[in-house]
Amino acid sequence: MTLRIEDLTVSFPTGPVLEGVSLALDRGEVVGLTGTSGAGKSIVAEALVGALPPDAIRTGRITLADAPVAPRTVALAPQHLDALDPMAPVGRQILRFARLAGRPVDVPDALARVGLPPDTARLYPHELSGGMARRVLLATALATGADWIVADEPTVGLDEVAAGRVLSLFTDLAATGRGIIVISHDVCGLAKISSRIVILRRGRQVETAPADAFTGTGTAFRDAFSRALWNAQLAPDAPC
Repeated sequence: MTLRIEDLTVSFPTGPVLEGVSLALDRGEVVGLTGTSGAGKSIVAEALVGALPPDAIRTGRITLADAPVAPRTVALAPQHLDALDPMAPVGRQILRFARLAGRPVDVPDALARVGLPPDTARLYPHELSGGMARRVLLATALATGADWIVADEPTVGLDEVAAGRVLSLFTDLAATGRGIIVISHDVCGLAKISSRIVILRRGRQVETAPADAFTGTGTAFRDAFSRALWNAQLAPDAPC
């Protein structure tokens, strides 16, 4: 079964912010999405989960097995930690997402799947480290029962070790048969877990490159921008 985005374009009254983006994602696969700030990465995520602003105009197709994607088929682990309710403990928030999706959830099991101990359920967001909060956001997405997960900038603000642990979760989840899209500026990290990476620039798709293109100085890339983006990650102060 394949989740497909075909020629996705999103416009606002001020003009287009995303033009002609296409990608395909199979069960058991991780696909990366990267690009500069403002390239339209989060707009892709919002379009996938049906969360675009009311004044957005979307064209193109988003399908699963050639049929329109049903509500709650795709779940989002959002970028911003303030998506967590500061007034509710973690366990209650996971239960809330499961109830909204009309399904039961075992909270300790949901936490274990993202590498957190059961007693995390009683903690409030301000008691979580950055890495724990990222995992909780992922747990809320998984609680919906969705087989297709979009993680938007899941390693922002994390040190290298914590970021590596969060990224490794996505390969584990893909191994259970889920399809995962990871949106990140961390091209090095994406290359380690993805089968291929979609590269955006100024709302347009530059290319979709296989993971093995992200080696050396990037001679395998078709586009000069992709090569420059990759080489920026290889700078002495940002080694892979």
